[in-house]
Amino acid sequence: MASRHKRIAMAQLDFLVGDIAGNAARILDAVVTARDKHKADLIIFPELALTGYPPEDLLLRPGFLENADAALDELTSQVRGIDVVLGHTYVTGTRLCNAVSVLSGGERVGPYLKQSLPNYTVFDEKRYFSPGNEPLVVELGGVSVGILICEDIWEPLPARMAADAGADILIVVNASPWFREQDAERDSALQARFRDTQKMIVYVNTVGGQDDLVFDGQSRVVDGSGEIALQAPAFKEGLFLVDLDVEAGTANPAGWETEELDDDEMVYRALVTGLRDYVEKNGFPLVLLGLSGGIDSALTLAIAVDALGPERVYAVMMPTRYTADMSVDDARSMAEAFGVRYSVIPIEEVYGAFLGTLSETFAGYAVDVTEENIQARCRGIVLMALANKLGGMVLATSNKSETAVGYTTLYGDMCGGYAPIKDVYKTLVYRLVRHRNRHSQVIPERVLERAPSAELAHDQKDQDSLPPYDLLDAILERYVERDCSIETIIEEGFDRAVVERVAAMVLRNEYKRRQSAPGTRITKRAFGRDRRYPITSGWKG
Repeated sequence: MASRHKRIAMAQLDFLVGDIAGNAARILDAVVTARDKHKADLIIFPELALTGYPPEDLLLRPGFLENADAALDELTSQVRGIDVVLGHTYVTGTRLCNAVSVLSGGERVGPYLKQSLPNYTVFDEKRYFSPGNEPLVVELGGVSVGILICEDIWEPLPARMAADAGADILIVVNASPWFREQDAERDSALQARFRDTQKMIVYVNTVGGQDDLVFDGQSRVVDGSGEIALQAPAFKEGLFLVDLDVEAGTANPAGWETEELDDDEMVYRALVTGLRDYVEKNGFPLVLLGLSGGIDSALTLAIAVDALGPERVYAVMMPTRYTADMSVDDARSMAEAFGVRYSVIPIEEVYGAFLGTLSETFAGYAVDVTEENIQARCRGIVLMALANKLGGMVLATSNKSETAVGYTTLYGDMCGGYAPIKDVYKTLVYRLVRHRNRHSQVIPERVLERAPSAELAHDQKDQDSLPPYDLLDAILERYVERDCSIETIIEEGFDRAVVERVAAMVLRNEYKRRQSAPGTRITKRAFGRDRRYPITSGWKG
């Protein structure tokens, strides 16, 4: 590696959690490709590439850690002709650490032990890892490289320690999940560390979906002026080559270009990536969904087709006496436009059978939401039966607004193995459908224009039971995302009665959310591992 000019391969790859042998094979293949095809001097892999991220309680299994150690030893012995920066687990005595080593010439230098362990939102690293407290600076072909891991770059001390130890540049390996505000926050952190150290920074991030988390990649380089000189594409795997001139402080992409994506495209790609990886990594041959003719199932259908292809998507319309003709027509139109397998399976007879079975028991009681929920649960039974028979997975179609306030039926439209739009507010659902239609007009315009309805009763509209969605989402964003108190939201000009009603709905429906399917996280406060509220609680604020 010459001292002035370096060709670095940023290995922005999608690793499967727990597949140590498969990950090791992918790592070695990338090393050989970077060395032989691209003539790279150095290849950098993401945080915990060998195990995948986050391994969660797999880290508590001694056999898992032993397997990871053995794979690391084998990789070390095979690396020749290129320097490799690799994230892995490391056991020292009774301590388990999140680590990075440099593999070079059959030897291993390091490890560097992650100093800053995140323990907020989706992160639980203090449950598993012990922190390090020393820098690691390695000379690679005349350049002193300081190694950091993900959260280390969000704190001043680790980068300063590496710079004080003589680093010419900083390399940061990451498994940083994406949410809508993350890009700006990352750039701010990286530029702050440049101001602290005056060192170029190579930031390599993993990509792909892992349960409810989605990783965007977007590996990047901070040049000698402190600017983001280049950024790898979002939600795309690859070896992204960078020609780095350390003395001049410049970084240039070799054979690829930075993309400029708006917020809607970033969100849509995140949702497609999250669903694709969940289906692929869990080995499902196809997905099924109830296609109601409404906007939520329309967006879910679009995401599924773009993630998996139309041949792996099965849409089912299940009308009752309350289903409008336009819903049937629009569902058929969308199924044909997307080219998916499509069936119409009326559930009126099944619904009537339930009502007949319960008629004596229900005698004397008024018709209410009970009868509405029976319809939704009939649909869930049909979809699960088809999934069992075909070996597929049902997609739940509830959005974040509905999930927040419980306007969704447990064991009904909540039924499914994955909920692609679980973290998408209703107002954003409309935006994303319009965004998808700009690529091709596959969702009828009247799906966007008609008043949303669950169609579980005559002339039913969502707004009969909920505030208008723009108002509801504004309150939810404050109450759920920002943890604003009821009084604080009211002080911003919202009606007290509406705010108190929405907050009460959120709190009393935690039991439903606890039973809901995972779904792609796109906000900083998604339901699930982000927001862990007790089901049984006397809190009303």
